[in-house]
Amino acid sequence: MATAKHTIVALVEDKPGVLAHMASLFRRRGFNIDSIAVGGSELPNLSRMTIVVDGTAIMVEQVRKQLDKVIDVVKVSDITGDDMIARELALIKVKANSSTRSEIIQIVDIFRANIVDVASDSVTIEATGDDEKITSLLHLLRGFGVKEIARTGSIAMTRGNQGALKIVEKISNVRVKRQK
Repeated sequence: MATAKHTIVALVEDKPGVLAHMASLFRRRGFNIDSIAVGGSELPNLSRMTIVVDGTAIMVEQVRKQLDKVIDVVKVSDITGDDMIARELALIKVKANSSTRSEIIQIVDIFRANIVDVASDSVTIEATGDDEKITSLLHLLRGFGVKEIARTGSIAMTRGNQGALKIVEKISNVRVKRQK
């Protein structure tokens, strides 16, 4: 069975050690995490985690089920097949001088990115978009000499209100079970 990139989204309790515990489950299964991003969510004391991994659907489903059993995990879903929105942020520092600066600015404009810092020998670009957009921009900028790159990794959610009601429902059930 062929492997493919899977996007897993988890709502977890905002406590020390949760990220390490979840990453450990992937490590034990032999998965390399392509990207992982964690931040606050719309719900107090809960963080949203987006993990992108490469694996077969069966292997990813086994890990998802194991993650769902972790006490600090409130909800975990593989949203790969869902209608979803995925974005990434990248900061790219590129060598620039007076003769190349205008060409770099044109490329930045085409990609609807922003120049966030200008120095005598470089410009720093902020770009947001899907993985393909960021990779394409990087490919064009490499010809000028990329000095430094920082990428956030993918963050994702389903379109519309597909996932929101399921998460709220699950949280209510989990909190009731834990109070008993």
